[in-house]
Amino acid sequence: MSEISAIYVIWLREVKRYVREKARVISSLAMPIFWIIIFGSGFSRFNIGMNVGYREFIFPGIVTMALLFTSIGSGVSVIWDREFGFLKEILVAPVSRTSILFGKMIGGSTVSVIQASILILLSFIVGIKLNFLIILRTLPLILLISMGLTALGLSIANFLEGHEGFQLIVNFIIMPMFLLSGALFPIEGLPAWLRNISLIDPVTYGVEALRWSILGTSNLPIGLSLGVLFIFMICMVIIGGIGFNRKK
Repeated sequence: MSEISAIYVIWLREVKRYVREKARVISSLAMPIFWIIIFGSGFSRFNIGMNVGYREFIFPGIVTMALLFTSIGSGVSVIWDREFGFLKEILVAPVSRTSILFGKMIGGSTVSVIQASILILLSFIVGIKLNFLIILRTLPLILLISMGLTALGLSIANFLEGHEGFQLIVNFIIMPMFLLSGALFPIEGLPAWLRNISLIDPVTYGVEALRWSILGTSNLPIGLSLGVLFIFMICMVIIGGIGFNRKK
């Protein structure tokens, strides 16, 4: 019960921190909407050959972008907690460090799911009509994607001391992962060498899974996307757990 309580307390702290930072909520939603308006309008006549318009095509990718930025960015909480001494207090608490990792990971994932859910509810602005079945199968996918990416952010934060270095490393990772994921263009049309790089990117499988769930079309089999996302999440959790357990 103490382990469950520890996970709950850390999760609740992360969620409360998010709710209280109104500027963070607004800014995190403004950028995806900005991308939809600018790219959706600017390339609206672009034929992507999947029986959907360009704005509909990029919408799942923009949702994934919100998950990517928010989930990996949540790792900065580890650095802030370290600088203010809170991390030291919870590390010496009589609970396992794995529980601390899970609390932070679930907290960051919850924040990401909330933001992505708000975007999905705004899908009507690009002409996408959702039903209960689409929402029901999309939410678990969002959670799976966000948990893997949040664990990645926490793993990165484990090996860095300052938030400046974290932001630099994260920006170096986030944009290539997003741009190579096929969020803005079909990966089938890429040169072979660039497509192979895209297939190494775990975000590619998140984009394609959401595209399958929301639009009913995808360039990759949904079974492959789910398998890669699950394996990616497990690997990131293991790496994050190792990092937390080695902290002094």
